[in-house]
Amino acid sequence: MAQSLPKYIQVSERLIREIAAGHLADGSRLPGERDMARDLDLSVGTLRKALAVLESKGLLHRVQGSGNYVRHRADVVSVYSFFRLEKPGGGGFPTARVLDVGRRPRPAFAPDGWPAPQAWRIRRLRLLDDLPAALEEIWIDGAHALGTKGLNQSLYRAYSARLGLTITRIEDRIGVGQVPSWAPQDFTRAAGTPCVLVTRKGWEQDATPMEVSRTWVDEQNARYVSRAGIG
Repeated sequence: MAQSLPKYIQVSERLIREIAAGHLADGSRLPGERDMARDLDLSVGTLRKALAVLESKGLLHRVQGSGNYVRHRADVVSVYSFFRLEKPGGGGFPTARVLDVGRRPRPAFAPDGWPAPQAWRIRRLRLLDDLPAALEEIWIDGAHALGTKGLNQSLYRAYSARLGLTITRIEDRIGVGQVPSWAPQDFTRAAGTPCVLVTRKGWEQDATPMEVSRTWVDEQNARYVSRAGIG
């Protein structure tokens, strides 16, 4: 069975993305915890664990007897820190459906520093609040013991848990591509249709990228968004 993020982490990640998109204004007071838990169909205990995550990241100021107040911060580290797609109006909780995963001959665009003649190729449909948002094709060196299970959540979390590898830096390039032929039927754009194409390299500490990927975006349901603060 595919592993899921704990419920409180899912809730905290959703709230982090809502804050980043401006749906929860800086300084605004959140609803009371019991009301908020009811609206989110959670236990109060689970909600409090999610709010504790936000507080630890400096996104929430808790005032005894008054309530919980939102604080905006740039560059917050979270499970989906490097996931740049949002719904057209901002926010949206990301999930994924794995379409195919396995070792394949190393592609021509793989970094020269990868030692194995094969590479792991992962193809996924990405969703935002259950709406198809993008197609992903991710490649990592086949020498890693990645496996094929539980890749329907954050891959960077899987890299850390399974391989002891942490992506610390990415480079995204935005261009135009065509929806690939392997797009599933519920992806709303037909194969061959022009679309936004994001090519990514991801590094751990080494000079050689650990991961390369391509993402085809459905502009009806998603936008590429990157935010940064002024430091």
